[in-house]
Amino acid sequence: MITRSSALLQRPDRETQPQPLPIQARWQTQLARAIRDPRELCRRLGLDEAWWPGAEAGHALFEVRVPEAYLARIRPGDPSDPLLRQVLPLAEEAVTMAGYVADPLAEVEHAPAPGLIHKYAGRVLLIASPACAVNCRYCFRRHFPYEENAPSRAQWESTLDYLRGDPSLHEAILSGGDPLAASDRQLAWLVERLEGISHLKRLRIHTRLPVVIPDRIDDALLGWLGATRLQKVMVLHINHANEIDEAVMAACRRLSAAGVTLLNQSVLLRGVNDDVGTLCTLSERLFEAGILPYYLHVLDPVAGAAHFDVVDEEARKLVAGLREVLPGFLMPRLVREIPGEASKTPL
Repeated sequence: MITRSSALLQRPDRETQPQPLPIQARWQTQLARAIRDPRELCRRLGLDEAWWPGAEAGHALFEVRVPEAYLARIRPGDPSDPLLRQVLPLAEEAVTMAGYVADPLAEVEHAPAPGLIHKYAGRVLLIASPACAVNCRYCFRRHFPYEENAPSRAQWESTLDYLRGDPSLHEAILSGGDPLAASDRQLAWLVERLEGISHLKRLRIHTRLPVVIPDRIDDALLGWLGATRLQKVMVLHINHANEIDEAVMAACRRLSAAGVTLLNQSVLLRGVNDDVGTLCTLSERLFEAGILPYYLHVLDPVAGAAHFDVVDEEARKLVAGLREVLPGFLMPRLVREIPGEASKTPL
């Protein structure tokens, strides 16, 4: 449960609650109008003023960002709502914990060129955008030096030369931030150059935007994505079934129709999805949306996120419980990413 210092939660009368802003059709407008004030977030959800100091303290370390489309799925007046818990800044984020560091995956050590991370054989990760549509409080890149990894087009050519010179590479992964926060013009330009590298076979996109702003899956995106010769895989990041509404389902159907293989990776989070029933419902809902569960990550030990941790023994028990109720194809793999290892480590 989330802790707070004082005051009971008060539920304002519906007539006095601030009215939500209308959700605009254009995804760029929704992105620009995302909530970036912790007090506004609390007010919009009817949270008592006792939450404000903690929200502002967490925001000072890692700014709040919540789009309207995601906000609409959060239960007003419930500070323990599993979606709110992922995006509400807390005072606990300022607590220093041993072993929780700014770069838990040692990514800076594996960045041979601006915007490029090369940790695993056969694939590289490209920071296609430093921006996100939502700032998840447990993000392992909340301290990442994006200012040093936002290449211009001229710098991208140098980075692409790295890929051209390594025939062992078969997969390019677009990440961020969130790669789909970049413009379609920029992404089409980048993907066109990637498909010109003959030894590349697959394009993988790691994104949360189809979940938090489903309107991002528009005709422009489907145009360049559907046209590439590269096999297309999109790895979504969904931690709770309540994140999948009808708009998300429709976005996923459009992606599947364009030939995109949809996978999901979740993070096991205290107070969000740390029980068998919640994880089982998530897997079932993912499959309804045409998404296969892929990974269930234990928390990366990033500074500011220790209050989300679920210990390994408990994580293993949860997965054992899932095996008793789910078919194998709906079972995510429980893993940890360990710096220096050749792949994700199963638990």
